[in-house]
Amino acid sequence: MTTESTSVPPSPGPWPTAGQAFGLASLAPRRGATDRLALPHRPARPRSGRLPLVAADCLAVLTAAALLSRAHHDARLLLPVALLVLVLDGHAGLHRPAAYTRALDELPALASRAGVAWCLAAAAVAAYSPALAIGPLRLCAAYVTHVGVVVLVRALLLARRRRIARAHPRSALVVGGAGAARRFAAAAAQHPEYGLRPVGIVGVPEQGGAPRTAGESGLPVLTTTEEIHRAVIQNTVRDAVFLDDDPGLVTLFQHYGCTTWRVGGRHQDGPMGAHLWGYAWHRLVPLGERRGLSAKRALDIVLAGPALALALPVLLLCALAVRLSDGPGVLFRQERVGQHGRHFTLLKFRTLRPSDDTESATRWNVAGDRRMSAAGNFLRKTSLDELPQLWNVLRGDMSLVGPRPERPYFVAQFSKIHTGYAARHRMPVGLTGLAQVHGLRGDTSIEDRCRFDNHYIDHWSLWQDVCILLRTAAGLVRPTGS
Repeated sequence: MTTESTSVPPSPGPWPTAGQAFGLASLAPRRGATDRLALPHRPARPRSGRLPLVAADCLAVLTAAALLSRAHHDARLLLPVALLVLVLDGHAGLHRPAAYTRALDELPALASRAGVAWCLAAAAVAAYSPALAIGPLRLCAAYVTHVGVVVLVRALLLARRRRIARAHPRSALVVGGAGAARRFAAAAAQHPEYGLRPVGIVGVPEQGGAPRTAGESGLPVLTTTEEIHRAVIQNTVRDAVFLDDDPGLVTLFQHYGCTTWRVGGRHQDGPMGAHLWGYAWHRLVPLGERRGLSAKRALDIVLAGPALALALPVLLLCALAVRLSDGPGVLFRQERVGQHGRHFTLLKFRTLRPSDDTESATRWNVAGDRRMSAAGNFLRKTSLDELPQLWNVLRGDMSLVGPRPERPYFVAQFSKIHTGYAARHRMPVGLTGLAQVHGLRGDTSIEDRCRFDNHYIDHWSLWQDVCILLRTAAGLVRPTGS
């Protein structure tokens, strides 16, 4: 898995894609090094605080409770109802509505969740104390009041948000082809009620030579990371709007603290109001905000720790075999690129002693090398040479499941050629991964592996990690080596 064999093909066309043009791999500094392009990381802040919308939910519950009898004015009833409403509305994203959402757009979602909360509360009261059961008329009155209050208050809050957005639009960069980006920027500029003020277009030159400004708007076309860097600082850019998928640039802007949006497409989830002048859009959630990532780390520790202990006899036998066949230096240490471009030292059993450091860092494949001993050949074919990487997992350098780590030299090469290769480093690198269980090991397509890795990251779940581990374990029955 760690010594694949391939050649670095030439660029497929006269113009690079966005990810290739910006050379995003260069944004990852070596350990202890500085990077003049990197801005201090700042988490993206939502357009408005959630607190007013949370307060609207609580106010609706209290107002509805006023229609119940005095016996029901009890914190043991009202607090669970309020908490349930907050959880349901928060999970549905109602505390972070789209920029131009109308209260009526949210009415079905608000009404259904309020109905669930009050029905469960009434059922719990009736089960706990039948004498205090809430009558159907009172329950309906409380429900209708709740919905009316929350819709009214949210309508006022959302209208105020739109006024503020119109008066104080946020600077934004539009990422995509010059023509489409120019049209979207013009629509956003003509309709300031959406709260966006385009200040530049991030793209690559079009065939025939692109001007440095896009159309009559005079927006600059940014084609390098240095220009993006300056634009983000000088214009206090808070939003990046993507007309095309580019995981590498999405990661870059999220690192800069920008809220990232995906615009366009015909099959978008969300309410009717989630659009910008007819352009469907949705927020691209940063990986760090996804639920369950802490559980992924816990899974690594829970499985890698016992696995390392159980494999200790096998590790000792492998070390002895390497020592007897190849002499001193049982472990092979090699620099690899991990999450967010951080470099770490990967551990393996030595299967071949390279002639020098240059060969170790830049030679792609050693399969079939006659210098390899029988013991080294066996360890590679069975993947036993990778067992020491369980220690890398425990240290936090790697995860059990994720994109395979590569050497810095090849990361730089592949990032220039394959769109999205640098974006693989959004997630912790892994011992195995989705590409590996689909047979993409050894001398296979880097482009295919890159596509599988980014698909894994975009659709990650803890259960999928478990499935990949089970498929990896099943594959060990018929080992093919790395």
